[in-house]
Amino acid sequence: MATDYDTPRKTDDDINEDSIEELKARRVDKGASTVDVDEAELAENLELPGADLSNEELSVRVLPRQADEFTCSVCFLVHHRSQLASEDGGQLVCTECA
Repeated sequence: MATDYDTPRKTDDDINEDSIEELKARRVDKGASTVDVDEAELAENLELPGADLSNEELSVRVLPRQADEFTCSVCFLVHHRSQLASEDGGQLVCTECA
């Protein structure tokens, strides 16, 4: 909520003079400014586990392993050579698995 710091502030005497009806009206006005969320829109974007995705297509471009990358023999993920921890008999292991 934005606050205007240039508006004059009320003193204690001004606050005590506010009637109960004014305070109740202000509280009702604040409640009217809340945003309604359409739950139907949220449900449309929610995908449940086990949903049928057979008609969906991937839009990801897959690149082959580059010359400066290796496949870890433990986790089978492709890493950059800077993450190589050990090489035992052709078995390359990344720093995360070492």
